[in-house]
Amino acid sequence: MSNQQDNPDPTDKTLDNHTSPTTEIYVSTDIEADGPIPGPHSMLSIGSAAYLEDKTLLATFSANLELLPEASADPQTTEWWNRNRRAYRKTRVNMESPEVAMKRYVEWLKALPGRPVFVAYPAGFDFTFVYWYLMKFAGESPFSFASLDMKTMAMTMMNSQFHATTKRRMPRHWFDKLPHTHEALTDAIEQGALFCNMLAELRKMN
Repeated sequence: MSNQQDNPDPTDKTLDNHTSPTTEIYVSTDIEADGPIPGPHSMLSIGSAAYLEDKTLLATFSANLELLPEASADPQTTEWWNRNRRAYRKTRVNMESPEVAMKRYVEWLKALPGRPVFVAYPAGFDFTFVYWYLMKFAGESPFSFASLDMKTMAMTMMNSQFHATTKRRMPRHWFDKLPHTHEALTDAIEQGALFCNMLAELRKMN
């Protein structure tokens, strides 16, 4: 995964017909890490895909991060990565320091033509890492301290119990034919399309 993938340019004037400063931009985000929490463990990579509600993909961002010097890998997570060596190797190329990567991420988020909304499945894991890294290394979070959890959204739409709400049980028409590879940006793009499909159906329900 290249750490220079932040295209197309969200400041491109051709986007003006679709957006305004009050437009919500749904920033589907996936991270890869070497443990369950930030600080003791490191975020290896981050990928974000900025979508409009109509599933227009405005821009993408990705970065591979150097390990935190004081952190160590979680044994159980290491076992999982040992079964997914190809994906792990892709997190270890073109690495940036966390300071550089997160400041670049903030600049990218602020350049989006609308208000960014953090979207993930489950948001609790990914947002914990992203918020911690943003505050520690960039000193701010353009998302504030809020995130949109797709699992909770699906629970309400399916009228199901939370723990019974899994992707295997979701309607197949919510899913586009996009790859899921455990590479942060690829998975963020897939996840963002899923979110937009869910949101379109939710709008019809209401």
